[in-house]
Amino acid sequence: MHRSKTHIVSLIGAGPGDPGLITVRGLQRIREADVVVFDQLGAPALLDNARPGAELIDVGKRAGDHTLPQEKINELLVQKAKEGKRVVRLKGGDPHIFGRGGEEMETLASEGIGFEVIPGVSSAIAGPAYAGIPITHRSCTASLAIATGHEADDTAESRVPWESLAHIGSVVILMGVGRLEAIVERLRKAGRRSTTPVALIEQATTPKQRTTIGTLADIVEKARDAKVKPPALIVIGEVVRYHERLSWFERRPLHGRTIVVTRSRAQASDLVQALSDLGANVLTAPAIKIEKLDQNPGFDDFLKHISEFKYLVFTSVNGVDGFVDTLIERKKDLRDLAAKTIICIGPATADAFRRRGITPDFVPDTFVAEALIPYFQERKPEGVAILRAEKAREVLPDALRELKYKVEVIPLYKTKLDGSAGESVIAALRAGTVDAVTFTSSSTVDNFIEMLAGTGIEPASIPGAAIGPVTAATCAEKNVRLVAESSVHTIPGLVDALLARFGK
Repeated sequence: MHRSKTHIVSLIGAGPGDPGLITVRGLQRIREADVVVFDQLGAPALLDNARPGAELIDVGKRAGDHTLPQEKINELLVQKAKEGKRVVRLKGGDPHIFGRGGEEMETLASEGIGFEVIPGVSSAIAGPAYAGIPITHRSCTASLAIATGHEADDTAESRVPWESLAHIGSVVILMGVGRLEAIVERLRKAGRRSTTPVALIEQATTPKQRTTIGTLADIVEKARDAKVKPPALIVIGEVVRYHERLSWFERRPLHGRTIVVTRSRAQASDLVQALSDLGANVLTAPAIKIEKLDQNPGFDDFLKHISEFKYLVFTSVNGVDGFVDTLIERKKDLRDLAAKTIICIGPATADAFRRRGITPDFVPDTFVAEALIPYFQERKPEGVAILRAEKAREVLPDALRELKYKVEVIPLYKTKLDGSAGESVIAALRAGTVDAVTFTSSSTVDNFIEMLAGTGIEPASIPGAAIGPVTAATCAEKNVRLVAESSVHTIPGLVDALLARFGK
């Protein structure tokens, strides 16, 4: 590592597209950076790891479309480093595999600016692996070459040794799909057999990955028929024959499906991860954000009279978190729950208490408020505190009052419109490429519809997937077209419903 006392620039390989393939050190540097200079091939999801206030600069390098020329990028890195900032240069793949990282290093070295290089996983390696192609295999190849396709059809003498490539077992060509016909012609003229298998891997390691298989004799025609577009890589050699038997990534049950997650940012990760692991292209459009009620006189009054309540009912994880956090802020703790009967709607709500060392006394088999009514019908009416969102259905409080229970509703948090649905979500809905929009509560339905106001997108065109009957009823009320409803009203249940509807 080239290092100076005051300045440091980290040249980081973001990997081939799957954000999970970045190195541990690369992710650490992104989290520490004051400035992140990135290009469009640098796994945009990784930018979510930048710290609040970090400057994010898109230099937008794609073939034929450079937001900033390389020389200007070099100058930008120098400028930001000389301002004393921790700079990350985030590049797609690996900085040194046709990434021009060497030029950036030379510039920094000439200015006396310290730098480090954090290698990344190149699409030349990851792309074939995700397509089920072992890029080297003892049975058919002992050599591997990686080349650029940019010079295939240049009239000037090419720096790519095509005659040598024709005799190497496995060849991976990056940035060459636009010059595929010229590449095939050069290799065949150099002696590569026309029966040699070829794979074209589009958007490698992303949920949109697609593999087209052929031979040097017919791959140009097959690429034309399949409308193969960049970014794509070319794999040439006998190892391509393994794709049919070993392909795994594109066979995941939700591969090729686009699913929108509307949960709040704080809660979306488990659903996003589950759907991503099953192969879905997940777009996030948080319809709600959770805000704890800091000024909460109702809660303070509840604490003064907590002895009057035998039953404490929690309807969501947010309610548990808000209760415990507010309790601690009032310099109290869970000992105040001694002798209370803790009732939770849903296993996730119950687990939120178990993680804090308290096992709830009752969790109904059906995870809706109505499921608690039989439980209370069998008991002597006493004090019940329902700890929940500021706005929620009144089914349970009204039913308990009819049963002569003393009922207090204690609001702990409120849900507000997030309104940060990205352009990608709106564009996908307009294009009709969204298979499902997941709704985990009635408020996500209401707010999502409100977010789309003025976009021209009609509710009837939205394919909704509801976590349970209450949310499904709200979808119907808002004229959202329901494509899936989970019979088990949990996040895993919602995932299972999507698998049942779209899985392959």
